[in-house]
Amino acid sequence: MFPAVCANTTNTSSRQMIDSRISAQRREMRKFPGERGHQKTSTYIVPCFLLVELVIMAGTVLLAYYFEYTDTFPVHIQGFFCFDKAYSKPYPGPEDYSKAPPVLVYSLVTAIPTVTILIGEVTSFFVKTESAQEKTIVTADCCYFNPLLRRIVRFLGVYSFGLFTTTIFANAGQVVTGNQTPHFLTACKPNYTALGCQSPLQYITERRACTGNPYLVANARKSFPSKDAALSFYSAIYTVMYVTLIFRTKGTRLMKPTLCLVLLSLAVLVGVVRVTEHRNHWSDILAGFVTGGAIAAFLVSCVINNFQPTRRPPAPPPPIQISETPVGIPLLSLPRIESPLEKLQGYRILRSHDHQPTLSPTPPDVLLPSRRCLTSSV
Repeated sequence: MFPAVCANTTNTSSRQMIDSRISAQRREMRKFPGERGHQKTSTYIVPCFLLVELVIMAGTVLLAYYFEYTDTFPVHIQGFFCFDKAYSKPYPGPEDYSKAPPVLVYSLVTAIPTVTILIGEVTSFFVKTESAQEKTIVTADCCYFNPLLRRIVRFLGVYSFGLFTTTIFANAGQVVTGNQTPHFLTACKPNYTALGCQSPLQYITERRACTGNPYLVANARKSFPSKDAALSFYSAIYTVMYVTLIFRTKGTRLMKPTLCLVLLSLAVLVGVVRVTEHRNHWSDILAGFVTGGAIAAFLVSCVINNFQPTRRPPAPPPPIQISETPVGIPLLSLPRIESPLEKLQGYRILRSHDHQPTLSPTPPDVLLPSRRCLTSSV
């Protein structure tokens, strides 16, 4: 009777302990902001933006300006063969007379990605719930960056940086290689008689071989890679990746491929126009496509993480519930074990009664309560 009462009291106490542990776990789970939006405290974002990112951006713009509008970096002077038909195409006229003039190309390169990103981010901001928005706290709860403004500045800032970087790579390639355009000899106007050109296999390396306009001759030495092709393909790839990775609604299954094909077709069309007007070779166009596409893919995949928001760290898992053994254990039934003394006593009884076996009754199995229960009962 007493062990049963002990087991009931200990079971009650163990249940109370388990209930208290469960309630503590629930209180800990309420502390995790699972239902709240993405909140991230960052005290270095403003100094990093002002002292690092703006400085890098300013240096990139300044370097692109020096490449484009100054003679700080002279063009490599490359020789040519006499009467070379690959460089004897007719002069197509100034760049402004082209069917794809630089003003139109640069306007589309600037306007199309900007408008696409603005439409996509504004739509995404109003469609998402408040709990799904990313909130970056700068100094306190009252000073934080709006998620819409932060994403727009981030994506357009990276795009602008890539635009100037593509310009620098294209201009650097043109300055270093000095490859001639298909109309180089027409702009150069070499004096074959003074140069002694008697065979098409004769190679001319003299710096004063050209008698044409020095400005036109200098521009005719900048062909590889094509800067217009690089910028147009960079803009197309960046915008295509944005549309593909951001627009995920069901109604965009046909709109996304159509928009992507239109953007890529425009970029390819710029290259085709440059070739048909004898302003670049096919190799120059392909090199420009590779340069612009590689820079766009690198910035999207490695710098802005495929236009995805910053992932918050996963909440720590709740503590594992450890099932404790209750204090009161049910009574155990142990088998009887015959000791050596009992064997010896039975052997003496057999010899004293003329070897007539007298079997002693086997005691029943003994029920022993657990050690903890005995201790508590005492």
